[in-house]
Amino acid sequence: SFPELFEKKNYELRIAGGAVRDLLSGVTPQDIDFATTATPAEMKEMFTAAGVRLINNKGEKHGTITARLHEQNFEITTLRIDVVTDGRHAEVEFTTDWHKDAERRDLTVNSMFLGLDGTLYDFFNGYEDLQNKKIRFVGKATERIQEDYLRILRYFRFYGRIAEKPGDHEPNTLQAIKENAKGLAGISGERIWVELKKILLGNHAKHLIQLMYELDIAQYIGLPLDGNLEEFARVTKNIQNLSPKPMTVLTSLFKGKDDVTNLDLRLKISKEEKNLGLFLVKQRQELTKAQGAEPLRPYQDFLMDSREANTNSKIFELLKYQGEEELLKEMQDWTVPSFPVSGHDLRKMGVSSGKEIGTALQQLRDEWKKSGYHMDKEELLSCLKKL
Repeated sequence: SFPELFEKKNYELRIAGGAVRDLLSGVTPQDIDFATTATPAEMKEMFTAAGVRLINNKGEKHGTITARLHEQNFEITTLRIDVVTDGRHAEVEFTTDWHKDAERRDLTVNSMFLGLDGTLYDFFNGYEDLQNKKIRFVGKATERIQEDYLRILRYFRFYGRIAEKPGDHEPNTLQAIKENAKGLAGISGERIWVELKKILLGNHAKHLIQLMYELDIAQYIGLPLDGNLEEFARVTKNIQNLSPKPMTVLTSLFKGKDDVTNLDLRLKISKEEKNLGLFLVKQRQELTKAQGAEPLRPYQDFLMDSREANTNSKIFELLKYQGEEELLKEMQDWTVPSFPVSGHDLRKMGVSSGKEIGTALQQLRDEWKKSGYHMDKEELLSCLKKL
């Protein structure tokens, strides 16, 4: 096994960062990253000699080697210090000092190491913070943030993952965030969107987005200056157990389609996300349930009339937005019926010109729709005789 290779050469190897946090919280880590005192060159030599396959994915100048073993990729990174940083990326220098490596990590809960023998190496009280569900920067918040301004959003994301209740922040942390908010202007939209999506789907989303407005962050990450926080509060409540898409939650801040366009310009969201945003902004008040026995009819009619792909998934998101849990279940179980009459049927009945067939089909479609899509071919054709 590869730990033995390190041991043989007297290189130290420990599990690092997020995987340690997950293991200590009883969560299965998605991937396990390792840290080591061995340099990339030493690792390459060692792995090559042992016949272990290396995957080249450009992490090497940051000190990361990816080894493939038993159908799994393992990322192993040399301990390092950031020498110069411009608030986006750093130049690194390798070290064998575990404390120094922990020091440049973002949050205390992400700065721990776990020896393969189960020893926890925790230089900044990360374990205690994890148990108390506290999110803190390692060392001075201002310094950590200025090394990479994206850490402001990482603070919010982990707050939404770990903290028990909203509003449990250290005043000096919030102060540091506020003073450095405009550093986010220099961070790429793609990186921001990855974090923002996780914040929107995590706990305390309502509180955290409100905080982004209070701390003056919103404008630098593509959110509207006058975001509709009342609507956002209402919708975050509506969608609590409905697993919405991030865009569904976010759209509640928007007043109109310009807000979607501006978000897209700043964050380069996907085409599908943009279309969903535009659809929700347009339909959230227009397309609502009917009074009476068939509340779903407006949604079903909209879907049947739509010529676009993905309309049903957009309607599911609209129902979540509106908090219509029961209707959502019904709509998800509803199979889109197919129109039972074809031009061929009409020809057999003696309608010959293409134009007449087109008109007749349209009229029958309307009748079929009025019946709630229940009329079958026989009923529709006898209807045609009346028409």
